[in-house]
Amino acid sequence: MVYVATLVSNPKTGPLSRDHVAAVRAVLPGAGDASVLAPDTAVDIPFDPPLGADPRILAESARATLAGAPIDVVVQLAADRRKRLFLADMDSTMIGQECIDELADLAGIKDHVAAITERAMRGEIAFEPALRERVALLRGLATGVVDDLLATRIHLTPGGPELVATMKAHGAYTVLVSGGFTLFTGPIAARIGFDENRANVLLIENGAFSGQVQEPILGRDAKTAALIEIRDRLRLSPSETLAVGDGANDLGMLSEAGIGIAYHAKPKVAEAAHVRIDYADLSALLYMQGYTSEDIVRP
Repeated sequence: MVYVATLVSNPKTGPLSRDHVAAVRAVLPGAGDASVLAPDTAVDIPFDPPLGADPRILAESARATLAGAPIDVVVQLAADRRKRLFLADMDSTMIGQECIDELADLAGIKDHVAAITERAMRGEIAFEPALRERVALLRGLATGVVDDLLATRIHLTPGGPELVATMKAHGAYTVLVSGGFTLFTGPIAARIGFDENRANVLLIENGAFSGQVQEPILGRDAKTAALIEIRDRLRLSPSETLAVGDGANDLGMLSEAGIGIAYHAKPKVAEAAHVRIDYADLSALLYMQGYTSEDIVRP
């Protein structure tokens, strides 16, 4: 069975060099010639590992040869790499911020709320009660602040719009599925170009947050259920699905997907996911599917 190792660098931290490629080729059994996906940024290296080899162990072995260079390595079967369903987390994945922490900042309690967020994303505390606790602290905050946050503080992760546009151009269905809030996922999904979005609903009274979130909460289990539901609706096999996230509430979704990607993720998530992306931007998810720089749609 032919595998492929995709090496991806982040141009902001330095180019992918011939020496990097040669070092990885030297430890991959039966490695063939590298093919360039994006000059100085991404290459594919086909190889033929022993039967039963673990792609994650092979990827770790390849990373070890890079001596700490900021280069991501993805190992997978070469066949059927391009996926037809893409599910993505929002906060700290498709955007660079945690929306609830930004709301808390306006209420003067960001440090307290951010500490709870961090613990929940690391899997140290359960997601659902942690969300209820944080939302309760927002009681009385005017809902009008959301538009200001979207305009001034919420920034798209580099490569995200290109990722969604390119996959859609090649027939994929794309879904933003978040443990955050519909007040944010709606506008952000529209800005990036997702086909669908799902998130929690913040309850409102007299133009301000009531301090409650609509039940049931969309957390880890709901994200996994969404992937299964949409996959079945589209009559796709598990191998045709791709999911990405950074927090513990993404673990079920990442495990259920054909390829689950931990993107600049918490340690527990990076350790468990099929693939980890630590350095590159979201365009790495295109290169690992075999797209070249010429294939990328730039909205």
